[in-house]
Amino acid sequence: MVSGIHHITAVTRKVQANADFYAGFLGMRLVKQTAGYEDATQLHLFYGDAAGTPGSLLTFLVWEDGSPGRPGYGQISEISLSINPASIGYWLTRAMSFGLRSEGPADEFGEPVLRLKDPDNIILKLAGAKDLTSPAAWDGASIPIEHAVQRVRGATMLTEKPAESRSFLENHFGYRFQASRGTIDRLVSQSGDIIDVRDARGFWSGAPGTGTIDHVAFRAADEETLLSVRKALETTEALPTNMHDRKYFRSLYAREPGGTLVELATDKPGMIVDEEQAALGKKLFAPPDAITNLHDLKVVLPQFSMPGQPRINYRELPFVHRFYTPPDPDGSVFVLLHGSGGNETTLMPLLNRVAPRATLLGVRGRATEEGFPRWYKRITPFSFDQNDIKTEAGAFAAFIEGAVKSYGLDPQKVVYVGYSNGANLLNSLLYLHPNLVHKAVLLRSMPVLSDYPHADLKGTDLLVISGKTDAYGKYASELEERLKSSGATVDSDVIPGGHDLGDADVPIIQKWLLQENR
Repeated sequence: MVSGIHHITAVTRKVQANADFYAGFLGMRLVKQTAGYEDATQLHLFYGDAAGTPGSLLTFLVWEDGSPGRPGYGQISEISLSINPASIGYWLTRAMSFGLRSEGPADEFGEPVLRLKDPDNIILKLAGAKDLTSPAAWDGASIPIEHAVQRVRGATMLTEKPAESRSFLENHFGYRFQASRGTIDRLVSQSGDIIDVRDARGFWSGAPGTGTIDHVAFRAADEETLLSVRKALETTEALPTNMHDRKYFRSLYAREPGGTLVELATDKPGMIVDEEQAALGKKLFAPPDAITNLHDLKVVLPQFSMPGQPRINYRELPFVHRFYTPPDPDGSVFVLLHGSGGNETTLMPLLNRVAPRATLLGVRGRATEEGFPRWYKRITPFSFDQNDIKTEAGAFAAFIEGAVKSYGLDPQKVVYVGYSNGANLLNSLLYLHPNLVHKAVLLRSMPVLSDYPHADLKGTDLLVISGKTDAYGKYASELEERLKSSGATVDSDVIPGGHDLGDADVPIIQKWLLQENR
């Protein structure tokens, strides 16, 4: 039997703001942290009631600093959560105390509704639905239990095909028509939650990205129900997927006639299959077939703190950046500059192996090539836009000055690590902005400036590692000689491989760091 909503999944751009809103302001319980099942380098958070009951769950795919989407037809546009109708006043006051703008309360189909927006501008409604309660309301937050969020009340579906969308939900997911107001048909499930099908003809189409709702998942009692619905959907144009094992439920996906992605998920095994109820949400779990091990995922995935706990307060600076703080930091800081096509997290696993107790600050280049990040524009594989190098070097220098002030970094103790394109920006920075970088590791680097200004690099300690079979490796000696002639102390090594990074780099960097720290 299919009965109501299992969960709703949206996409967030900032995990800390997301946790502060859903676990802090709303007081929902974080019941699960996983690496993504489609992309293990993507964090996935589940909020719900005390037991993570199906029907109480809101989940978020974390696209940290990702591109924003656009809400429109072919998407869910609003999420509604159930509260006690008598709690509307409490939530109105709480929103004002948190500095949140709210609208209402307003009457929607006979229910008092307070409308808010979360940090990603997703519309969230608190609906007074006295009969829609949780079997395990969460009382572990600062919110009195009588005012706690109970479960998912429903969702609004934008569609250009309202009649077809409504029939789809009625025929396959157990919803029935309840009422109509203006352009909205309200459908209700046997569980009591609702889907508002809104006629969005004349509106614009949705586009995926942060700040959008990815899908709504409906509840299947068991796997037999899943198979039955799949068989029925195969006779339609919904084109259901094969079944997926998401560990906490089995599921399949399809698109309703208006384009919205819907999922059908089983109630079991549930959220307590790998954690006791008292410990829900404490640990990070990885899919069994993840190609990246759990240790590296913990380094790559964005970190966040629960409300009331210490956290990094990120600043608005010229470059997208990410910190990784180990459990027992030793005070050392590495600033990481990725190669072409990488991002702010690419070098983190390697440097965590080099220095497990170091704090890592990964930075994302602002230039792009075919949609992938770089540090400056490339004309050919061996020639580069000189003006762009100088512009981006200046911007990066300003970023470092801002980061030093904002995050309390000691410039003399920071170690810079650049790979390929990132290493080339670093070696250019040494000449364009002397005295900014005092210690750096240049991996697979080459000189890229056509004219080098004079710079006194005395007191600058550098390690250059090139690859024996790297096409760029033949330029490494020229780079080393130039740096030495400018007064830098340069150590160098050659690994047997080519341009790629690997385990061979780790002991070389470790040995150099030990020498430098004597």
